[in-house]
Amino acid sequence: MKKFAALVLVLALVVAFAPAASHTRAQDKATLVIESWRNDDLVLWEDVIIPAFNAHYPNIEVIFAPAAPAEYNAALDAKLQGGTAGDLITCRPFDKSLELFNKGHLASLNDLPGMEHFSDVARSAWITDDGSDVFCVPMASVIHGFMYNVAIFEELGLEEPQTEAEFLALLQKIKDESDYAPLAMGTRDQWEAATMGFQNIGPNYWKGEEGRLGLINGTIGYNEDGFLEAFQALARWIPYLPDGYQALTYPDSQNLFAALEEAAIYPTGSWEIGVFGMMNPDLNMYAFKPPVPNEGDTCYISDHVDIAMGMNPASPNKEAALTFLEWMTTQEFAQIYSNALPGFFTLSDHEITLDNPVAQEFISWRGECESTIRSSYQILSRGEPNNEQDLWLYSAEVLNGTISPEEAADIVQKGLATWYEPQMNR
Repeated sequence: MKKFAALVLVLALVVAFAPAASHTRAQDKATLVIESWRNDDLVLWEDVIIPAFNAHYPNIEVIFAPAAPAEYNAALDAKLQGGTAGDLITCRPFDKSLELFNKGHLASLNDLPGMEHFSDVARSAWITDDGSDVFCVPMASVIHGFMYNVAIFEELGLEEPQTEAEFLALLQKIKDESDYAPLAMGTRDQWEAATMGFQNIGPNYWKGEEGRLGLINGTIGYNEDGFLEAFQALARWIPYLPDGYQALTYPDSQNLFAALEEAAIYPTGSWEIGVFGMMNPDLNMYAFKPPVPNEGDTCYISDHVDIAMGMNPASPNKEAALTFLEWMTTQEFAQIYSNALPGFFTLSDHEITLDNPVAQEFISWRGECESTIRSSYQILSRGEPNNEQDLWLYSAEVLNGTISPEEAADIVQKGLATWYEPQMNR
């Protein structure tokens, strides 16, 4: 409660001077219920977000009613089918929310004032395949990059790398001149190899949205050009992983970097900012963006969509629900949410300032680089074999040295081409 008490004081000033949503709606008294899986956010909603909204709309009572994350999908489906679901529905990204929209459980928000503040990349997880309907207000994303231990960098006289060559030279220096693990990453859980490895550095090789949309359109494959180069770049990490990394789990890697401070660099994403702050409040960490292949190259970041909010078409309080969603498109909401959850960044184009310096560093990359999302998340993981799970498995095998980058790229491409028609004739 203490960390939110300080926020409430600061946000009182924000609320006092921030404009209300641009479009006014006549309001009678109404009560809105929000369905969500983020039960860890309950205090944030009750102590910060809802009071800020009520400063503008005191007649609308808002109740945040989360379920346990693992139970959310089934519980929400049952409520929607039974007609007992809340007015506002927190949207998971991609196919689950698309399924809800196609079943008539999420309303189209094409005409909602404020949606112009969200780019095509921001909307990509909550839009129909043909782009004709957007059905959730994007709330936040997480950004991929590399965190590093500042004390270790100072001890060894290291500087943040800008290119892959500088990155590899940096890793070699750490290996040669210290007992620290250059990179804190294991492969036992597999997903880290893809999510924090391949998808972290990959956009710089496949040129972000150009490559990702090329996979969807069938104009490029995983076994050529930038996607193959990303597998090859990932393989160059092998000499710099911790001893016995094949047996290291995700929590093991977190502990190695944050709690034990025995690793210099952690390939990861902004979602770890709050986690590491709790694991080791004394940890002096900072971040650098994924190095580009060559000096002067345009940089790309994985600015991956994470969470959004939609409206239940069966809500008896549609006007109040739309008022709340419209307020969620404002700079005020963007500032509140992004500061309250360091590492989860607004997807709007509003300029905000963040109190957490590491979070501010991550979000600053949006002004330097082009944004994209993980390559396998939109459309490409609907069939079998599942593209996302293939990337987990074969990225891990590349790092384990059991297959070559070229073999991994061929296997992943073949798997996608077995069921995804635009890739069948490549």
